[in-house]
Amino acid sequence: MLTQRQSQILRLLVERYVDDGRPVGSRALANRDDIDWSSSTVRAELASLEEEGFLTHPHTSAGRVPTDTGYRFYVERLLAHQDRLPQPASNELGISRMRREVDTAIRETTTTLSQITDLVALVTAPPLHTATIHRIEVLRLQPKVAMVMVIASNGGVTKRVFTFNEEVDTGLVEWAASYLNERLSGLGLGARMAVDRLRDPGLDESAEDTLYVDGTARLLSEEHLADLPHADELMRALERRVNVLRAMRTALDRRSVFVWIGGENPAPELRSVSVVGANYGLGYRNLGSVGIIGPLRMDYATAISNVRGAAGELSRFFETVYDE
Repeated sequence: MLTQRQSQILRLLVERYVDDGRPVGSRALANRDDIDWSSSTVRAELASLEEEGFLTHPHTSAGRVPTDTGYRFYVERLLAHQDRLPQPASNELGISRMRREVDTAIRETTTTLSQITDLVALVTAPPLHTATIHRIEVLRLQPKVAMVMVIASNGGVTKRVFTFNEEVDTGLVEWAASYLNERLSGLGLGARMAVDRLRDPGLDESAEDTLYVDGTARLLSEEHLADLPHADELMRALERRVNVLRAMRTALDRRSVFVWIGGENPAPELRSVSVVGANYGLGYRNLGSVGIIGPLRMDYATAISNVRGAAGELSRFFETVYDE
């Protein structure tokens, strides 16, 4: 258990290191106007924090930098007092101006969150089994060709074309649309009745369909690359997406913001970075997650605030979608 002074020194050190990326020495902290302790006192506390695993130093004469444990202690204090976090960039994150298509809302949220944080942004779409059939359309494309289009409540659209030996009557097309909507509208896509009638490889999920990623190039910028010891491995994981999606879904039952720091990440490919995430959904169930991936040295307060804000915006958006 850290003393109040140790907690304050650790917080100040993390914030200083996040700000400029240079190891922090005792003199840099002792010279602050809001610190009343001498340089020798601060030096002793830093040594104690290092012994307890919260800090480390690159080499003997350097200042200290936070360890994963140090970041975890700092983040837990942020999560315990979320009312003190900076306000999210709500004007930029708002999706009320977006078109009502779910795909558009998720893509724009991902892009905007990446731009705001200057990091990789992730959004997982609602899993297929959580969606219901919103509407079915039957269209006569040619005299002998008809198309059935299934529109899901999560924004997914599946099309299937049928070719017949004889010309399709337009009245029959209208009847088929009415019949299918009456029988299937509102059913979950995972329901046996719906699956039996709409069996189609197009209904299968893939990581490409359900994980939206934006901003990978930002992590390769000069500003961040020095803080990413395994950048190539991370980029490969983001390209494959499957393990990243699986990791995000392990947190789908969380009720609040979650933070994985370094080795805490469930996906091995992410254990050199940190993930800040939050779930969005309806009042009775979570539908997906919003998150950002960045180096261990990131502005956690701003990241938590904006991720939480983006999740809130998507929750409000999906409340209108699923009520339709």
